[in-house]
Amino acid sequence: MPNLAKLQIAFKNVYVRISAALLVALTAWLVLSSGDVAQDTSPLVLSQNISEITALAARKHQLDYLLVAKPLSESPRYIFKFKGAPELHVVKVPSTSHLSLEREVLLKNAIPYSIAKDDFLASHKAVLLDEGENSATAEATAFLKRHAFEILIIFFIIYALKFGIPGMGMNASVITPDKLKGSMDDLIGMDDIKQEVLHLEDMIRNRAEYKSHNIDKPFNVMLTGPAGTGKTKLVGYLAKKLDVPLIQASGSALESGFVGGGSKALNALYRKACARGSCIIFLDEAQTLFMPRGRGEKKWEDDTANTLLGLMDGVKSDKGAGVIWVVASNFDDASSEMDEAMLRRFSVKINFRLPNKSERGELLKSFLSRKKEGLVDWNDLDLGQVAEMTANLSPALLETVVERASMISIQEKKIINTDLMFRAFERATLGLTDRATTAEKHKQRERVALHELGHFFMQIDPYLRQGMTLAEVKEKSHLLKISTESVSKIGALGYVLQSGDDVSLRTLEELERDVIQLYGGVAAEELFYGARGISVGSQNDIEKATKMLNLMVNRLSMYSRSKIDYSQLGHDTNGERSIRQVEEKSDELYSYTLGAIRDYKAVIESIKDTLLDQYVLSKDAVFALLEERRDLMLSHVVLPHLKLCGDGAASV
Repeated sequence: MPNLAKLQIAFKNVYVRISAALLVALTAWLVLSSGDVAQDTSPLVLSQNISEITALAARKHQLDYLLVAKPLSESPRYIFKFKGAPELHVVKVPSTSHLSLEREVLLKNAIPYSIAKDDFLASHKAVLLDEGENSATAEATAFLKRHAFEILIIFFIIYALKFGIPGMGMNASVITPDKLKGSMDDLIGMDDIKQEVLHLEDMIRNRAEYKSHNIDKPFNVMLTGPAGTGKTKLVGYLAKKLDVPLIQASGSALESGFVGGGSKALNALYRKACARGSCIIFLDEAQTLFMPRGRGEKKWEDDTANTLLGLMDGVKSDKGAGVIWVVASNFDDASSEMDEAMLRRFSVKINFRLPNKSERGELLKSFLSRKKEGLVDWNDLDLGQVAEMTANLSPALLETVVERASMISIQEKKIINTDLMFRAFERATLGLTDRATTAEKHKQRERVALHELGHFFMQIDPYLRQGMTLAEVKEKSHLLKISTESVSKIGALGYVLQSGDDVSLRTLEELERDVIQLYGGVAAEELFYGARGISVGSQNDIEKATKMLNLMVNRLSMYSRSKIDYSQLGHDTNGERSIRQVEEKSDELYSYTLGAIRDYKAVIESIKDTLLDQYVLSKDAVFALLEERRDLMLSHVVLPHLKLCGDGAASV
C-alpha cells in the first residue's frame, strides 16, 4: 500500500518537527523563566542557633530589617540584616520554638518584623535551603513546583503526538490459535451455516486456485443475525481451524469522540495484523459502519467507514494479503438500509438465524449433559416440550434458561426435570413473580383473573367453533399457565404464559386471531363490568393490537386490492384514510370478540374462583376444569354462532 506508506512517512516527519520545535520552545522558556528575578549577591550566614534571635533584643536599634519566612511551615526562617553590614543572617528554628520566640522576644521587646514575601524568597532562593543541600537542585525543584502545570501540558502534547490521545485508541486483544477454545462441532444444528463456513475455509486455504479464476481479493466476511446466535464463537472456531491469530475488537471502540480517532484506531489495528502475516481481524457489533455515508452535515463523520473501505479494497501489496476482515452485525441489508460500497467489500455474507424446534432440543440436551451425573432426571425430562415452550429463543438465551434451572436446583435441592425447566424459562423470560402485591386486593385480583381468562378463551375459541374435542384443543393450544401473580418486570398484575411459534410467515387469518386474542382481555372486562368498567390494565394489549392492525391495513394492504405500502405515502393525503380503515377493522374484530366471549361467560365465572384461590393454573389444570364443565360450556357455546369468513371479516 504505497499511499499509506507515504502517509506514514509524512506523519513521522511532521511529528519530529513539531516535537523538536516544542523542545526548543520549552528550553527557551526555562532559560527566560530562570532569569525572571534578579539574584541577590549578599553573603549568607546560615545558622540554627536560637540565641541569635534572643540577642536581637539588645541590638534592635542596629537592625536594618527582620523578616520571618514560611512562619506556618515546620521550619520557619528568621532573616535579618544589620545596618552597614554586608551579611544576611538566616536562622532556621523549629515551628514550636518560633511561637515562643515571637511572643517572648519580638513582641515583648517591640522588635519590628514582617513576613517575607514570595518575590523576596524568589530572589534569595538559598534562604530556604537546608544545610548541605545543593543550590542548583533546590532551584530546579522550586522551578518545577512553580511551573508544574505548564510542564505537564507540554509533555502531554508530545505524548499525544507520539501515542495518541487516551480514548482515541482501540483496545484489541490478540488471541493465538492455541488459546482459542471449542470447535465447529459445538455449533449444534445450523448445518446450513456450517456449510458456508466450510466453503469459506476452502477459499482461504486454496487461494491459488481462486486466483486462476481471477478472484484476487481477500475473502472478507460479513456475519449478520440476531444476538446470541453464535457469530462470535464461529469466528473463534474458524481462526482455530485455519491456525491463524485472531485480533478481536468492538466496533463501538471506534466511536472515540475525537475527529479522526476511528480512522487512527483502524490503521493501528491493520498494522498490528500485517505484522503477524496471516490473521483474522474481527470487529464485533459494528453495524454503525454499514450505515449509508454522506447523510450527515459534518464531513468527518464518514472518515471511519472510508478508512475501512480503503483497508479492505483488494490486495494492493503483499503486506496485507493474509489479513481477513470479519465484521459482525445484528442487522442485515434486508432489515435496514446499508452502504452499497461497504456491502461490495464483503465477498462472503453469512446470515445467522434462530434455532428451530429440533435444534433447540439438541442445544438443551448439550447444555444439560455438561452437568455432573445425577443432577438431571432424564426420565422426567421432556426435551420436546421444553423445546416447544422456548420458541424464538437464541442459543445464548437457551443456555441462560439452563443456568437458571441449575440455580433453582441448587437453592431448592431438587433434580432438574421438565417442571423445573419450565420454571427456569418463566424466571428467565418474565422475571420474579409476586403474590403479596395483589394478595389483599380482592377486587383487582378478580378483574385480573377475568382479564387473563378472556385472553385464554379467545385463543381456543377458533378450535372450539370448529367442533374439536377438548383433547384436540389442548394439543393445539400454546397455553403454559394462567397466573394472577404480579410481574414487576413487565408491570403486569397477571399474565397468560404461552409457548411461541416457529412460523414467521403469518397469514391474514392468523394475524386476525392474534388481534382477537389480544382483545379477549378487554372484552372480558366489558362483559362483566360494562363499557365504563374497562380498566387501564388493557393498555399493553391495545398498543400491540394497534401495531398489528397498522401492519395489516397500511403496510401490507391486506384488505385492499391495491397492494402498496401506504405508510410510505404522504401523511397529508393518506392520514385520515389510514386511521379510518384501522378504526373500522378494529371495531369489526372487537365486536366479534365481545360477541364470542359472551358464550363463555358462565364457564369463565366458574373457573375464576379456582384461579383466585390457587393464583396459578397450569395448562393441565385449566383443561381438567374445562372437562368438568363440558356440559356447561357446550350449553352456552352455539356453533357456529360466530365465525370468520374466508376474507377474514367477522360475521354473525
